[in-house]
Amino acid sequence: MKGGSNRLLTPEEVADWLRVSPVTVKNKYRSWGLKPQKVGRLLRFRERDVTAYLDDNYQ
Repeated sequence: MKGGSNRLLTPEEVADWLRVSPVTVKNKYRSWGLKPQKVGRLLRFRERDVTAYLDDNYQ
């Protein structure tokens, strides 16, 4: 397992981190390979999964 936190991020927090719109996150997370965690009907993303995506694609 790669490092990082299990903290759950909202699509808005992920969008702010990646400097894209929340709509982009909601439309692209599947193609990016980010596995969402459903909290009720809401999408959340593990911080470590976003970090792993960035490490795998942008370093």
